[in-house]
Amino acid sequence: MTIALYPGSFDPVTYGHLDIATRATSLFNELVIGICDAPRKHLLFTTEERVQLVREAVGHLPNVRVEPYSGLTIEFARKIKARVIVRGLRMGSDFEREFEMAMMNKKLAPEIELACFMASLEYEFISSHLLKEVAELGGSISCLVPEHVAEALTRKFSLEALER
Repeated sequence: MTIALYPGSFDPVTYGHLDIATRATSLFNELVIGICDAPRKHLLFTTEERVQLVREAVGHLPNVRVEPYSGLTIEFARKIKARVIVRGLRMGSDFEREFEMAMMNKKLAPEIELACFMASLEYEFISSHLLKEVAELGGSISCLVPEHVAEALTRKFSLEALER
């Protein structure tokens, strides 16, 4: 049985992330979506909120589970007995960053492989950063994220506006 780990911050989960996850489920027996605590990143959603948003988004995929983690991704991969780390690539700059991480991970855990999925054309421009900016400024993001994620973004930015 091959377990694959799809790690990330997923702040928030997008249709691009879901496309990669769906495609990966057809290749691996189990896909674990690892929600990184990412203490060095400024995140809009808490780890618990991101886990719930992703769980709801992948609820229709039977061989997927969603787990939070902190620390090194490669150590989490070992803990869950993953043999493969799944990553999505949107553009050339993604490749450079992923290549660097892959080489470090290969040094730390040579038994774990990397599988990169090229973003589907309709999702290659989506980034969580741009998505959050559009949502914060009141733009429509309904074609980029599931409905429950769009609603969560609207609530989050409404609360932030009230707190200012």
